[in-house]
Amino acid sequence: MIHQMGLYGEYFNSIKEGKKTVEVRLNDVKRRKIRVGDTIEFIKIPEQDETIKVQVTNLKIYDTFKAMYEDIPFKDFDCEGWNMKEMIEGTYEIYSPEQEKEWGTLAITIKY
Repeated sequence: MIHQMGLYGEYFNSIKEGKKTVEVRLNDVKRRKIRVGDTIEFIKIPEQDETIKVQVTNLKIYDTFKAMYEDIPFKDFDCEGWNMKEMIEGTYEIYSPEQEKEWGTLAITIKY
């Protein structure tokens, strides 16, 4: 199965360069359909002028982004040198704490 997701340019390029191997999402209705072995087609946003396809190699569900970041090395997100506060604040620029509480979080391990 192929899933389409938008991805901001810096993260898109990070996956393309093989630096980012874990994608962070809410574990919402759309994401709950993803299975290991599926393909994700990332669309570079806001331009929408480029896509890349990756294979899902692992899925891990967490209650919070903090729990995820405590479990997975920052380098897997291409965030080496960041601290926990920066990781969480950066994530809250995209997803709200209310969304996190409602859905929980999903770490999608991918292979480009």
